[in-house]
Amino acid sequence: MKKISIYVFLFTVLFFQFNRTAHAQLQPDFKLGAFQVGEKLRYTAHYGFIHAAEVVFEVQEPKKEINGKKPLHFVATGRTTPSFDWFLKVRHRYDSYVDQAQLLPMQFTESVREGKYKRDSYANFDQKGNKIVASKGTFTSPDVTFDILSMYYFARCLDLKYVKVGEIIKMKYFLDDGIYPLDIEYLGKETITTESGKFECIKFSPALQPGRVFRKDSRMYMWITNDANRIPVKVEVEILIGSLVLELEKYEGLKNPITSLR
Repeated sequence: MKKISIYVFLFTVLFFQFNRTAHAQLQPDFKLGAFQVGEKLRYTAHYGFIHAAEVVFEVQEPKKEINGKKPLHFVATGRTTPSFDWFLKVRHRYDSYVDQAQLLPMQFTESVREGKYKRDSYANFDQKGNKIVASKGTFTSPDVTFDILSMYYFARCLDLKYVKVGEIIKMKYFLDDGIYPLDIEYLGKETITTESGKFECIKFSPALQPGRVFRKDSRMYMWITNDANRIPVKVEVEILIGSLVLELEKYEGLKNPITSLR
């Protein structure tokens, strides 16, 4: 059960992650303008009928400069609800600072609190030098590599009109102690109903590693609004017993009208 409660928030990390492989394909469509400073997205996580956690994503004004540049500041926080704290109290915070011109990561920090377990780590991205200097060492990154949070916002600006149903999208991300690959399958368009309304979405399925939490046939699904905002409205992941669901509860500060709302 401990693993299940940890994944209540950790599966939202996977929720950030779909992207392309070659740098030539990693060019966002900045005309899309998917977000702006002041945007705030609030989600609830459920395990069965249990309201287990709350997750918030924000685009904030930067309060510092990095290498003489004023970056964009992305923040994601996650916490278990009081009814779940008795079992395992979880408090997570991720901060990502990215170059405003290219949306590539410059600095990433994380604060993880799970019961008595604590972890604080950082990563500084040297895009020109193809390396990442992190709290656990220096890592070579020959390809474009994101942190988990910058990847989510970058992906929201991609032009996906050339992605075909069934296509496998490959990406790389850095977290804690290394660079990891992830394959995501594009499943096409689907209209779904959530607590926030009925949305026309584009649907993806990231690959999962079977083990102590996921079955061999476990699947994860992500539904993202098929409009200029590209807001994830629902994430569902199958585990050994049941499934975890992350669903959009509230949004504010959006840059564009939600034309996908039906």
